[in-house]
Amino acid sequence: MNLVMLGAPGAGKGTQAKRLQDMRGLVQLSTGDMLRAAVAAGTKLGTQAGALMERGELVPDELVIGLISERMEEEPDGPGFILDGFPRTIGQAEALDELLKSRGEAVDRVLVIDVNDEALVGRITGRYTCATCGEGYHTLFKKPKVEGVCDRCGGTEFKRRKDDTEEVVRERLNAYHAQTKPLIGYYTAQGKVRTVDGMADIETVQKEIDLALDGA
Repeated sequence: MNLVMLGAPGAGKGTQAKRLQDMRGLVQLSTGDMLRAAVAAGTKLGTQAGALMERGELVPDELVIGLISERMEEEPDGPGFILDGFPRTIGQAEALDELLKSRGEAVDRVLVIDVNDEALVGRITGRYTCATCGEGYHTLFKKPKVEGVCDRCGGTEFKRRKDDTEEVVRERLNAYHAQTKPLIGYYTAQGKVRTVDGMADIETVQKEIDLALDGA
């Protein structure tokens, strides 16, 4: 199964994608992580992307699609992929469709995690991650069981994203509504969209996601 996850910044896409990776074996393709890894590894695509990022320029769609294609080639017989952070525009969705078509595949499901904007502002400004394994936490909703110690790996160092401020978050939400939300209509026309209530507690959201993916 190839799954696209949609939802505004902070809706919980990354958290749910990690769970699906752990529970179903799907490979999470986070384009942000992939870009940083490619730059660090010094690959051809990573070198090109790194030069653009250093100049503050956007990485063009063809480079991102190239990275996704390379990663998919590493898992030719796997159970499928979770696209997290891509596509963000109709043009990117069309490019992804073409890539998958060339592999004899397609996007099977599009999962929309629906959360209202004000709740998202609170979620994002309070989140932080383990510096070692990347496990996510929140100052109000998800603290480590032992204060200062990561539940997953036992790490004791944590970090926050510099752009997790209210001003930046609202700018990102505006960009999401203008550029990415139209993807819901694009995929709805293909009959692939399943929407879950991201305002519910984590366990309820997980159950809704399982029903959305296992249903017809």
